[in-house]
Amino acid sequence: MGVSYRGGAYHGWQSQPDGLTVQDKLEQALSAFAAMPVSTLCAGRTDAGVHGLNQVVHLDTPLQREEFSWVRGVNRYLPGDIAVQWCRPVAPDFHARNSARGRRYRYVLLESPVRPALESGQVGWTFRPLALEPMQAAAALLLGEHDFSAFRAAGCQALSPVKTLRHIGISRRGAYWRFDFEASAFLHHMVRNIMGCLVAVGQGTRPVGWMGEVLASRRREIAAPTFAPDGLYFVGPHYDARHAIPDHVPALDWLS
Repeated sequence: MGVSYRGGAYHGWQSQPDGLTVQDKLEQALSAFAAMPVSTLCAGRTDAGVHGLNQVVHLDTPLQREEFSWVRGVNRYLPGDIAVQWCRPVAPDFHARNSARGRRYRYVLLESPVRPALESGQVGWTFRPLALEPMQAAAALLLGEHDFSAFRAAGCQALSPVKTLRHIGISRRGAYWRFDFEASAFLHHMVRNIMGCLVAVGQGTRPVGWMGEVLASRRREIAAPTFAPDGLYFVGPHYDARHAIPDHVPALDWLS
C-alpha cells in the first residue's frame, strides 16, 4: 500500500503506546476493514510533525479483496488527514523496507518577513533572505558516501552513520523554496539537520566551506540546530521496476 498523511496531529509514524501515530491509525483501520488484527512494515519512519506522500507499507493477510476495495474500505476507517492512495499484491520476496533502493524527501520553506498562516504546519519558515548559489555549493559538499554523524540525532537507531547522499536539488518559486533530497537511506533527523546548515549558509551567517567542516567533524554539536518538521515531506522510497510499485501520487503534483 501507498499511504499519504499530514503529520501535524501525530507523534510520527512508528507505533507507540499512546496510539497517536500514523501506523497506529492505519493498523486500526486495516484491522477494522479486515475484521482481524493486521500489522504493517514500512519503508521509512517519520518524526512527529513530518508529512508523508507515498509511504510504502506491506502486510500479510489471508483476506481476498479487489485492490480498489482495499483502498476505499480502509479509507472509510481512517481520519481525514491519512489516506491510502493505492494497493496491489506483491511477490513473497518483496519487503517495503529491505527492498527499497533509495528514499526521497522534500522540504518546502517559506521566505517571508511574516510567518505562514494558511500553510501553517505545511511549510518551514525563514524571515531572513536566502541566497541560492551558496546553498547549492554547500549542498554539493555533502554528495556521495560519507559518515553523516554530524547530522545524526542522539537517539538514532541506525546501525551505521555511513550513507550515500545522491542528490540535493534546490529551487525557488516566488516566496517558496524547495529542497529535494535522495539517498540510499537517511539517519534520524538527517534532513532537518542538513536544512539547518543550508539555511545558515543561505542567510550568510556561515561560509560555504563550513558545511564541509561540519561533515568532517562527525560532531553533532558543530552543526546548526535541527530545523522545524513542518515543511518536511517523505516523498517515498523507490524500488526495482520488477516490483511495479507506484512512485507517483496526486499530492506530488500539489507539492510541485
